[in-house]
Amino acid sequence: MKFTDGYWQVLPGVSILRPGSVDDVVAEDTADGARLTVFAPTARIQTRGDTLNRPQVTVTFDTPADDVVGVRIEHFQGVLDRGPSFDVTRTPGDAKAIAPVVDGDPVASITSGALTARVSTDGAWGVEFVADGRVLTSSTPRSVGIVSRDDGRSFVHEQLTLGVGEHVYGLGERFGPFVKNGQSIDIWNEDGGTASDQAYKNVPFYLSDAGYGVFVAHPDRVSFEVGTEVVSRTQFSVEGQHLQYYVIYGASPAEILDKLTALTGRPARVPAWSYGLWLSTSFTTDYDEQTVTGFIDGMAERDIPLSVFHFDCFWMRQFHWCDFVWDPATFPDPEGMLARLRAKGLKISAWINPYIAQRSHLFAEARELGYLVTTPQGDVWQWDMWQAGMALVDFTNPDAAAWYQSKLKVLLDQGVDCFKTDFGERIPTDVVWHDGSDPQAMHNYYAHLYNKCVFDLLVAERGEGEAVLFARAATAGGQQFPVHWGGDCESTFVSMAESLRGGLSLALSGFGYWSHDIGGFEGTPDPAVFKRWAAFGLLSSHSRLHGSSSYRVPWAFDDEAVDVTRQFTRLKMSLMPYLGRLGELAHTRGLPVMRPMMLELPADRTAATVDTQYMLGDSLLVAPVFSAEGTVSFYVPEGTWTHLLSGETVVGPRWVEEHHGFDSLPLLVRPGRVLPVGARSDRPDYDWADGVTLRLFELADGHSSEVVVPSSEHDGDVAARFTVERTGGSVEVRRVESQRRSAWAVEVGGARVEADGEDDVLVVQV
Repeated sequence: MKFTDGYWQVLPGVSILRPGSVDDVVAEDTADGARLTVFAPTARIQTRGDTLNRPQVTVTFDTPADDVVGVRIEHFQGVLDRGPSFDVTRTPGDAKAIAPVVDGDPVASITSGALTARVSTDGAWGVEFVADGRVLTSSTPRSVGIVSRDDGRSFVHEQLTLGVGEHVYGLGERFGPFVKNGQSIDIWNEDGGTASDQAYKNVPFYLSDAGYGVFVAHPDRVSFEVGTEVVSRTQFSVEGQHLQYYVIYGASPAEILDKLTALTGRPARVPAWSYGLWLSTSFTTDYDEQTVTGFIDGMAERDIPLSVFHFDCFWMRQFHWCDFVWDPATFPDPEGMLARLRAKGLKISAWINPYIAQRSHLFAEARELGYLVTTPQGDVWQWDMWQAGMALVDFTNPDAAAWYQSKLKVLLDQGVDCFKTDFGERIPTDVVWHDGSDPQAMHNYYAHLYNKCVFDLLVAERGEGEAVLFARAATAGGQQFPVHWGGDCESTFVSMAESLRGGLSLALSGFGYWSHDIGGFEGTPDPAVFKRWAAFGLLSSHSRLHGSSSYRVPWAFDDEAVDVTRQFTRLKMSLMPYLGRLGELAHTRGLPVMRPMMLELPADRTAATVDTQYMLGDSLLVAPVFSAEGTVSFYVPEGTWTHLLSGETVVGPRWVEEHHGFDSLPLLVRPGRVLPVGARSDRPDYDWADGVTLRLFELADGHSSEVVVPSSEHDGDVAARFTVERTGGSVEVRRVESQRRSAWAVEVGGARVEADGEDDVLVVQV
């Protein structure tokens, strides 16, 4: 939100109070970390009379964790905090607060790990955030503002400086330009598709390639002006009388995400089977058990591995969403059908949302129990968008959440394994919540409570590591309940690219897993779009065939689409020893499986702005092809990279243009890497260490690394561990840990050396 008219003036009807000087500083070191409280009146106090009729801004700094400094800017402190609020995990470490010394250095400071906030106490307001011997960003004399408007609304804003050449990323799943400089962005969840500045997953966090990130800890609307209110600053503002934010320092973008997710929550482990191919009924298509079985058998007949079958909305009767009752006209024997499908080795996903249509038998039940969101007059809040007379489950009521879970448990008992938790964005602000929460703040936060409710049930019923969602809406902390998908995109190459930008932005907002509708959702893709999107989708963390009014079985397009889907599904399954390790890193460090180029190559200035390709983990570069003819231009960083599919090499740093058929795309292995490849390609949940092949790529003399193959149980255990060392023209690969004595192999330059279960050392020539 903008408050100024150019540099000198404010907008009509707006007045702004700013800290003019520092009157006093209180430094405290406590068991909960250090605290520095700064009292800053809006003008310099020279006489006692200057204190009269003089507003004061209180700024409190604290240290919730090493390398993190919290900042709270307040005007009036008597405002009731009605909630909700983000859960911020505090793990105070090495911290110290220092008040200024009389006649000494006119600076107060607070230090958390390697990050220090230095507050000027003499002269104009100023705060410098310092780490690594340099100023990361600053709050300047005109940065802090307590805003009042003639309409009675109040706001607080902060403006942190931007340096020359500094790039800003993140702010949730945003489908516009990947670099956020020059954009005005409101953190406000909306159901707007992928073709606008609206987003389903809004996260009030931005990451800067200058070595820091900023998390604004407000679940309600946060307005960001990234170099748009003031070109040299990023402004963020909230309505009310206080603003809470955290500056997070990291020597690399990966370190910043590690520390962000330590504050807001790490992604849960997801089951190995979830990495396989998901196939949907699609949305408004006609289907029954015969249709479903035909799709599943058709995939098997064409040798395309399938892991999950998803039933979208119309598994329930029209106008009844959600009542969680199978439509008897199309699915008269749901338990029997699910048993038959599970006997084929499939997991089952079912579509749900948190809305209760008036025609649903659950509407009257929930109304009588008081489990629905109400208006200020006490009526049940309703409207006719999406479902006639629909109401909202009030997840701030623990009894309502338990009631909702009890309905879903029936489905789990029938044989459903997971849920697609759709919607959760169209949340009104003129309502009353059971726990008295602020309706503005609940708008974004509702999706968090909804997904948590469902995820907690899956953990309770299926166990940790077996719970997984396919969720659309989220805000900060939502990464704890994976997986999230990109929402309703068009079936075009342009929309394929905008979906990727959304996923890359979400990755830099703390989310470890991400998916999208292969082929697009709206409309029917032509065969070229489907085939190019299939390659991209099967090199994403999670992969789903889903559409709106048309099926997405590959034979609906052409025979080549079947071949492409088969090839890339099997390729992904063979990469499970590698992908499984990436999933473990998402869980333990908050690192995304799909990574923007700048995340892996923060020192590469070209990589800073690339948004048409990505790193799949730390070793694979993926450049989707966004054209039917197959011409693709992509950036190759420094070194000799190897095309995984052809074995050809390309040397960077430079831009490369290539032509690829539908059975190919630029999929490059980073130099100096060892890629573990599984022995199976028919399913994701096999023993990843049994028969694993370690493929060596451009290992330099003196190379030393460790390769970890996690357990396919995805429980944090290690199935096998290897060390790899090159000396001169030979490479020694040693198995140093193994759950069982299984066969393994080493491959380099097309030459393969195999070891039986008893061999722990292989030496290969390079």
